Amino acid sequence: MILHLYFARRFVVSLLVIAGVLTALVVMVDLFDQTRRFAEYDIGFARLAELTLLNVPETLDQMLPLITILGTISLFLALARSSELVVTRATGRSAMRALLSPVFVVFIIGVFATSTLGPIVAATSKRYATLADGYRSGGISALSVSEDGLWLRQGDTSGQTVIRAARSNADASVLYDVTFVAYARDGGPARRIEAASASLLDGEWSLRNAKAWPLASGLNPEATAAVHDILKVESTLTLDRIRESLGTPTGVSIWDMREFITQLELAGFSARKHEVWLQSQLARPLFLVAMVLIAAAFTMRHTRFGGTGAAVLAAVLLGFSWYFIRSFAQILGENGQIPVLLSAWAAPLAAVLLGLGLLLRTEDG
Repeated sequence: MILHLYFARRFVVSLLVIAGVLTALVVMVDLFDQTRRFAEYDIGFARLAELTLLNVPETLDQMLPLITILGTISLFLALARSSELVVTRATGRSAMRALLSPVFVVFIIGVFATSTLGPIVAATSKRYATLADGYRSGGISALSVSEDGLWLRQGDTSGQTVIRAARSNADASVLYDVTFVAYARDGGPARRIEAASASLLDGEWSLRNAKAWPLASGLNPEATAAVHDILKVESTLTLDRIRESLGTPTGVSIWDMREFITQLELAGFSARKHEVWLQSQLARPLFLVAMVLIAAAFTMRHTRFGGTGAAVLAAVLLGFSWYFIRSFAQILGENGQIPVLLSAWAAPLAAVLLGLGLLLRTEDG
């Protein structure tokens, strides 16, 4: 137990050092990127720094497999140089037993990343999207899906408009049973519109079979209502931004994802991408364990045998390759070409078996 705790402590230190270095690099690179994106809006350094800090957690969350690989390589290279692995084997412990504590640590980290870090990333990503939309359009554009249907909010310098639709087609290009409520800059309602459908094209909504009620004080809304076969309403939204809001599962906490998937399906959208993301998050602890096994298979050897650089490069390349295989499988799952469970779980399971196979071959000589 003392030896396991020692290896676990050394592994945690390696992971923290690697994570700290990568965090510093990510912050610097992302700050330059935010400066480039918002150069024409002149929002100031403080707001750019806020956007950077909100965007960094998502990037680090995606880099967790890389942090795991580099942390494992750092640990076992240090143990090999100090001959601690040789002493460990001399006591009768196999390489597989020496890996128990790193595997346990990274599995706990994976569970923590899925259950706690994921919701934090969802909150920061949502806040980042809200602020970015506000800086770009001068107002706020937001989207949410609930049991009552699809809700949109668009804003500009003249005020806000809240849009509710009972359902949508699969690609969000047409909304059905739509209600628009426009608010003036002082916060009071200015106009209400109900329409059978609404299409967003060229910076404006095209409403069919619409009826509009002015809500200014002193007017009888019903008496002054107007019916239109086609009614145009200006918009700061675009189809790409609506689809992006619906198509980014990272903006939803894993604890709320199952309910969100149900709401998406009721609103008429395809939730397959969110299903794949949910299963991939559940499989993430297993994938991180696989990264430890693969990295250890190439670095649990004494440095006197030489070839350390080639072994490290092989471990990193194999880890990256498996990361891309996993991403490719998820894309196939999102497109419906393979089942959801297969797209999320096949790559982690295969990676674990590959790492075990390499370790057993190394152990057998």
